Amino acid sequence: MKNYRRAIVLQATLAEARRFGLLQSQRLTSAADIPDQDEYEVRVYDMKRGRRLVAAVELVSPANKDRPDNRQDFVGKCAGLLKQQVSVAIVDVVTDRRANLYFDLLELIDQTDPSIVQNLPSIYASSCRWTRSKELGRFQTWTRPLAIGSPLPTLPLWLTPDLAIPLELEATYEQACEIVSIT
Repeated sequence: MKNYRRAIVLQATLAEARRFGLLQSQRLTSAADIPDQDEYEVRVYDMKRGRRLVAAVELVSPANKDRPDNRQDFVGKCAGLLKQQVSVAIVDVVTDRRANLYFDLLELIDQTDPSIVQNLPSIYASSCRWTRSKELGRFQTWTRPLAIGSPLPTLPLWLTPDLAIPLELEATYEQACEIVSIT
């Protein structure tokens, strides 16, 4: 019965809107193009907790670093995930652009990382998480600068507040190269 009443109220409201000229067709048309955004990520869901997103591995693309809007979108997405207590790993191997999205993320969420205050590497891997205990929030991060020709690091990827698995970037890279026949 409630749904029926809602339908009647909605019809009456639409009829009144038409009668007073509130539903006149007003269109705003402009030339627009939705830019292509490269998204490379791995999402980890906990099946025991209702398919809750618990971790994300964000692979930075050149497009993520090329313009301020793109950088802001990437950093905003990472901050949103952290706010939901999703563990976030950022892997940035883009060498032709100098922006450091991890540093931009720290700036957005008003945090610091003493390990990179002096030298902001343009390529790096980091793992972050935001935890809560009672009223206190706690931000934790593990960051490693990368170097061309050096092995990629292993980072923690938190699945629960008390359980982290090793995110073995070098082994993963080597396996991916083998799968696609890159030598």
